[in-house]
Amino acid sequence: MADVFDPIWSLGLMSGTSMDGIDVAMVLTDGERVLDWRAGETVGYAAADRAAIGYALENGFALRETPDEGLVLAERAVLGCHAAASARHIAGLDVVPEVVGFHGQTIAHDPAAGWTWQIGDGARLAEALNVPVVWDFRSADMVAGGEGAPLAPFFHFALAKRIGTVEPVAFLNIGGVANVTWVDPRKGAPEEEGALLAFDTGPGNALLNDWMMRHMGEPLDRDGAAAGRGRVVADRLAQNAVADYLARVPPKSLDRNSFALVAERMAGLSVEDGAATLTALTAETIAAAVAHMPAPPSRWLVCGGGRLNPVMMGILAERLNAPVVGIEAVGLDGDMLEAQAFAYLAVRSLRGLPLSAPGTTGCAMPVTGGVVSDPRPRRREHRLGSERSH
Repeated sequence: MADVFDPIWSLGLMSGTSMDGIDVAMVLTDGERVLDWRAGETVGYAAADRAAIGYALENGFALRETPDEGLVLAERAVLGCHAAASARHIAGLDVVPEVVGFHGQTIAHDPAAGWTWQIGDGARLAEALNVPVVWDFRSADMVAGGEGAPLAPFFHFALAKRIGTVEPVAFLNIGGVANVTWVDPRKGAPEEEGALLAFDTGPGNALLNDWMMRHMGEPLDRDGAAAGRGRVVADRLAQNAVADYLARVPPKSLDRNSFALVAERMAGLSVEDGAATLTALTAETIAAAVAHMPAPPSRWLVCGGGRLNPVMMGILAERLNAPVVGIEAVGLDGDMLEAQAFAYLAVRSLRGLPLSAPGTTGCAMPVTGGVVSDPRPRRREHRLGSERSH
């Protein structure tokens, strides 16, 4: 491998809790600057693989106590799908990765109990691809007292520098869970005090996607069509069971199923009214996040599937006192940002640079992390989890 202080091409992999597929993206970085990238792609799951992984998502907490054959099938699907998606993407590129950042598939996240669970064996992926793999990004942060999430904020800081913004800006990701990163680009480094504040804002697309699948057999409310025909049922919105979470001071993070009770309270609504109410819930919880920020963002740059929902974006534009735009408006790829983030974090991990800080996850001090697995015959593994002071 080249000197990791020099820029290298890194492949990032991300499969979120919305189960849209595997995002695959290549980034040229030295772990501090984002110098270049290649167009990424989302590789969808075959029905059998999606079902196997979905089973683990629905039963993650129970499977931790009592593993079963369904977990084995889910782990096999995660590894096989990620290996196939990576190989296919690499074959179509004009550059070759020197490292892979592999997030794995989160199936349960319980920061209050100090644990998080991502399935997917990075050592076996390294052998399948014959490329070093950095994985298990979250454990070291949790050992240091952090929530283990979100981890994209350090990448957001690098992007804010790249696009040349000079005022505080918010990067909003509306995936299965929605999360926001408030960035002050005037700071010199992401771990510097006051540079970042990041947290999960509340439900993202997960509740809405589940609603549409349950009632329509569709994986999402495409283009906000159902929500656009419905009405927001105010009393159901008021009983949304998220008020306590919204009041909590960040950093804070969620599991995909943290608000299962919300979906139960939509029972009896039409498909359209349920979609409208759940869409409004996501937007309202995002708007509530401003109260926790050091200063209002000058603009909101939105990535993830939610930015493609015009109803959701319309409510956000009404509720946030700043421009709200898809991140493509500043020349970035809103579908690939999280995969790119793990490509970037992989290189930071190789360098021993921090991946999180008190303002992003609540860890005691900036901390690096990740497990590095080399393919055979050079196979080695070592965990990068030493804490760093400012």
